[in-house]
Amino acid sequence: MNAEDFDPLTPETFDSPYGVYSDLRARCPVAHSNAWGGFWALTRFEDVRDALAAADVFITSKQNVVPKLAFTGRRPPLHLDPPEHTPYRRALNPLLKPERIAILEPIIRKTAAELLKPLVAAGRCDVCADYSSHLTIRVFAQWMNVPEEMVADLQHMGRAYNIAVQSANGEMVRETSLKLYDIARAMINQRREHPLDPATDPTTALLAARVDGEPFPDDMILGTIRQVLVVGIIAPTIVVGSIAVHLARDADLQRTLREDLGLMPKAIEEFLRLYTPYRGFARTANRDVVINGRKIAVGEPIALLYASANRDEAVFKNADQFVLDRPNIAEHLAFGMGPHVCAGVPLARLQLRVAIEELLKCAPRFELAGEPVQTRFPEIGALSVPLKFAG
Repeated sequence: MNAEDFDPLTPETFDSPYGVYSDLRARCPVAHSNAWGGFWALTRFEDVRDALAAADVFITSKQNVVPKLAFTGRRPPLHLDPPEHTPYRRALNPLLKPERIAILEPIIRKTAAELLKPLVAAGRCDVCADYSSHLTIRVFAQWMNVPEEMVADLQHMGRAYNIAVQSANGEMVRETSLKLYDIARAMINQRREHPLDPATDPTTALLAARVDGEPFPDDMILGTIRQVLVVGIIAPTIVVGSIAVHLARDADLQRTLREDLGLMPKAIEEFLRLYTPYRGFARTANRDVVINGRKIAVGEPIALLYASANRDEAVFKNADQFVLDRPNIAEHLAFGMGPHVCAGVPLARLQLRVAIEELLKCAPRFELAGEPVQTRFPEIGALSVPLKFAG
């Protein structure tokens, strides 16, 4: 067994992981942990980028996150390698184009304002539990055309699944995952009976897709819907929480952005670099590889730590600081890169921008009302953020 270079199970605060990753980048950039059966972690930007670019060597079909969470079958497109994953991306990509996503902006803005009004009036809230988790599920439900009667169940089960993952409760992860499959199955059954326009409905688009004249297998359509359900609701909740922590600590930046919301697109990119919601997705090398002098055997899981790579001082000067006009911000890896780059980038950017704009517009000033609660692997960031609003 390889020696252990770090322990990801060590209790964390909101800020502490970044110090650990800084130390690893300097001391042990290709690190090994014995947690969860053992895995490697790439911490430097260059190594993470190179692994993402070499999709023919570093595959995702064996294990796509650390710790391994998939107990119930393959969920395209993330669980498949090219070219098998490509038709699923092709079916969904048109529904995620910027011009298609832009239609949602008035709905997102109206929903955000409605959620914030009673919270600001009350003087305090948990920005994740009371705001971002509700906003993301409503936005996602709009994009996904989730039937109204299923929205509450999806909200409840999505949050329960996340809590199960955070508490490393394997039995609860399995139970909540199966219930999310039930929701996905119900959505598919409804679209089979009442199809919508595949240009505007993801489920109908998957049902209508053909490869060599044949439809996608039923289990793979189910897996795709199940995958999209979770990715679409957990990550945005965490990022909004993390941004709220940063702004609550920096009254000057709060004021700057509130006075000029035109700065928000740049700010969101820098926040994404600083507060990447996933520590990193996993890959498995299909042959022995040597990275920075360390041999990784074929089949051993490798976590590509986006959250560390995006704070690599070799690439981003003053990497732990918020820099509004960072010249190379486009290099950040918050959405990954290569064939598995996040398909929902336009929706994520729009949702984050509007969520923070409305928070700044509705609340004249806010600060922390307690310590944020930190997520655990595979996510990173705020799971709970108590805020108090000032007049």
